[in-house]
Amino acid sequence: MATAPATAPADATAAPPKKKRALPLWLIIAIAVVVLGAGAGGFMLLHGAKAGAHGAHKAPSGPPHYLALKPFVVNFAPGQGVRYLQVSLQVMSRDPKTLALLQQNDPVVRNDLLLLLSNQRYATLETAAGKEKLRAEVLADIRKVVHDAGGHPGNIAAIYFTSFVMQ
Repeated sequence: MATAPATAPADATAAPPKKKRALPLWLIIAIAVVVLGAGAGGFMLLHGAKAGAHGAHKAPSGPPHYLALKPFVVNFAPGQGVRYLQVSLQVMSRDPKTLALLQQNDPVVRNDLLLLLSNQRYATLETAAGKEKLRAEVLADIRKVVHDAGGHPGNIAAIYFTSFVMQ
């Protein structure tokens, strides 16, 4: 009995079959980061308007609203030629709710502003720069009252003197 000779494969020089190559780990991680980042960005874009107290506050836009405060009359310190200061002012905001909050806290506003105004000097207030400095201080005091009352101080846009009399 003859044995059949072993035959060599027809293509002995052929390369083994190619394996499908898996993506490198760093590439998979990079793709995942991009997809998650895009999803988070889209979520923030869609829900960014609801950020509220957790996000940055955007001052309201719209027509200005004014709140006239009762006139302030304070005495100057003795020794000055001028005896008293009478000031009328208006608060400007584009948010009527902020002005309502300010009205609810009128006693605090009046107290703080009376203390501020009574500590002024005639020599400072007779100049335009002195009046502008006082206006900035009044604005800061009113914003502080709004903040302490739970409102957004940035909603108070400006303070305007409507009367300024020193005698």
